[in-house]
Amino acid sequence: MAGTVVTWSNWAGNQRATATDLSRPRTVDEVSEAVRAAAAAGGRIRAVGSGHSFTDAALTDGHRIELAELDTGVTVDAARRLVTVPAGMTLRALNNLLAGHGLALPNLGDIDAQTVAGAISTGTHGTGARLGCLSTFVTALTLVTGTGEVLRCSADEHRDVFAAARVGIGAVGVLVEVTLRCVDAFVLRAHERPAPLDPVLADLPALVEGHDHVEFYWFPYTTRVQVKTNDRVPADDRPLPRWRGWLDDDFLANTVFAGACRLGRAAPALAPTISAVSARALTERTYTGRSDTVFCTPRRVRFVEMEYALPRAALPEALAALRRIVAGLPFKVLFPVEVRFTAADDIWLSHGYGRDSAYIAIHQYVGMPYEPYFRAFEEVATELGGRPHWGKLHYRDAASLAPAYPRFGDFLAVRDRLDPHRVFTNAYLDRVLGGAQPPGVTT
Repeated sequence: MAGTVVTWSNWAGNQRATATDLSRPRTVDEVSEAVRAAAAAGGRIRAVGSGHSFTDAALTDGHRIELAELDTGVTVDAARRLVTVPAGMTLRALNNLLAGHGLALPNLGDIDAQTVAGAISTGTHGTGARLGCLSTFVTALTLVTGTGEVLRCSADEHRDVFAAARVGIGAVGVLVEVTLRCVDAFVLRAHERPAPLDPVLADLPALVEGHDHVEFYWFPYTTRVQVKTNDRVPADDRPLPRWRGWLDDDFLANTVFAGACRLGRAAPALAPTISAVSARALTERTYTGRSDTVFCTPRRVRFVEMEYALPRAALPEALAALRRIVAGLPFKVLFPVEVRFTAADDIWLSHGYGRDSAYIAIHQYVGMPYEPYFRAFEEVATELGGRPHWGKLHYRDAASLAPAYPRFGDFLAVRDRLDPHRVFTNAYLDRVLGGAQPPGVTT
């Protein structure tokens, strides 16, 4: 669709861009051709997925690549628990594919609409004290570099590229194929319960270490949280009745909550009451189900989000500061705050590089003011050694981020080598990585 002006927006609607060229390649060769053409013309090219990032990471006014039609084939090695898929496949499709072979991903976030490439490139994660982000499940990947070269990398082949590209923000190449380490399909028992915040924080180390997966939601203007634990069990012996799943996950969490948010946006003074009612409306429940159906739930209420990974020990201080920030804002917050946990990993730009992390995600309903809220929390998180999620809103730049990532310079060196002409750059990458080209390179 060369020469065609094509507008794109993300899921939240807060990021929009108009590209002058759009391609939907079906083969890796077609991806290489598009990258080479952009480089030869001195232009820019960006690949987009499902649009579930809140930042401007995917935006371009040049050439946009959509990978939904890319077909590199699917290979499932059930005996070795490995699966190789096109990078444009969605997590939902991947989960169904794996289930058909008696396999599953070890962990997931709470939505499954992202593409595999988008999820790993931004450091998408779930919760689990002994598990890293989804990128830690990647055993090999194939990408197209800024010169159009097709490069396959793994822990044994192009190790530096592998360390960079597993969370690469699209800066070192277009991911076209990914191999993931899976596990045998498993069942989770979910236990969700309301609780007071302070006892949860006091018992947090035992809670986090005592379950396979733990997360909780704090309701602003209250001292209440909703705690969710997921643990592996041998049998799906307590499936959630369809009516209860619809009531809690569809009607209450989406339809009713959307109405409450609209009311809070129209009458902000009601926000504390709405938050208190929401905290009480979610009752205790226990159920079992296929792992991905327990991890992932529908999200239809639109919002914007910031998320920070913090050293786990810093969580109580960060939450105390966040409660003060919310109480002092000149506007109201309508969304709960989400807290999750991950294990340390060795991926250069992973938020969990080298340390066990606690994640705090703050949200605001679309159409409501959010920047003062987000900036105030970011100041606290930065002082505590926090690292921002690459797909969530933040205001950090390369100078601020470099000290937070011990291998930041190594990542930039790989970027310089694989994309010497900055064919993949955009305003977001210029800000978070720096926009200068390697010495001696001109466009």
